[in-house]
Amino acid sequence: MLKMRWSGKPLLVLLGPTAVGKTSLAIELAEALGGEIIGADSRQVYRQMDIGTAKPTPSQCQQIPHHLINLINPDQNLSLAEYQTQAYTAIEAILERNHLPMLVGGTGQYITAVTEGWSIPAVPPNEALREELESFAREHGAVALYQRLEDVDPSAAKGIDYRNVRRVIRALEVHMTTGIPISVLQQKRPTHYRTYQLGLTLDRDALYAQADQRVDQMILDGFVDEVEALLEKGYDPQLPSMSGLGYRQIAAHLNKVISLADAITDTKHATHDFIRRQFTWFRGHDNGILWHNRRDIDTGRLIKSIAQWLQQD
Repeated sequence: MLKMRWSGKPLLVLLGPTAVGKTSLAIELAEALGGEIIGADSRQVYRQMDIGTAKPTPSQCQQIPHHLINLINPDQNLSLAEYQTQAYTAIEAILERNHLPMLVGGTGQYITAVTEGWSIPAVPPNEALREELESFAREHGAVALYQRLEDVDPSAAKGIDYRNVRRVIRALEVHMTTGIPISVLQQKRPTHYRTYQLGLTLDRDALYAQADQRVDQMILDGFVDEVEALLEKGYDPQLPSMSGLGYRQIAAHLNKVISLADAITDTKHATHDFIRRQFTWFRGHDNGILWHNRRDIDTGRLIKSIAQWLQQD
């Protein structure tokens, strides 16, 4: 591990789409630079959901400290504001230990909320209103619900995929509760961190192939058993936690709705679609991301570059 002094409050960000290889590189960098990893993955926050979320293994967590994983049960919710608060708390604690905080993951909203200092509306969930909006979406379709958001908050709508019904509902919920568009409430405030943003990518066909291989490996590692255990504990397949890639598809297989082969194929297609949405988010929030092809990275040279950045005034 390199020993160094740095000025200010550094924050190293390692982002990229699912299956690109963030975890292995993050551990290499953390070992070399004295880092601790803060998860930025909206599915790895759930306990009992390990294989399908590609959560760091116990040995990896023993090798390098990991934070903000295994926070809640599958039937609980973690708001973006709660995640942001916990991320800032973890960053400060890591800096107090004279270690390098590393924000690592593929959930763009988590990363952007932390790095851009979003001021997130403190509006508690309104379950009755959410059910009303969910019923509207089921009856009239996701596009019709999205059009309601476009009518009251076109700025927010531009940054939300209409298929992400949960985010559309949240934006509508904030407006209907406060009378103020979420895009107005969700202002940015400068953070006091010096941020180095490293992005990982691959040629799209190679990335899809790598993602498909990971799905196959998850099945071999016991993904079906993991989902079956969740269902046996009473966790509903319609829970937000179960919208993670593969969980709802495997649940449908276990409930004898589709075959295992179809569940695997559907998971692979959903993963490809998710990767496209991840890249769309990163392009829309690219404030100096240094992109690298994962297969071309010279880790030693990268470590030297980050070390030089750390020592800059």
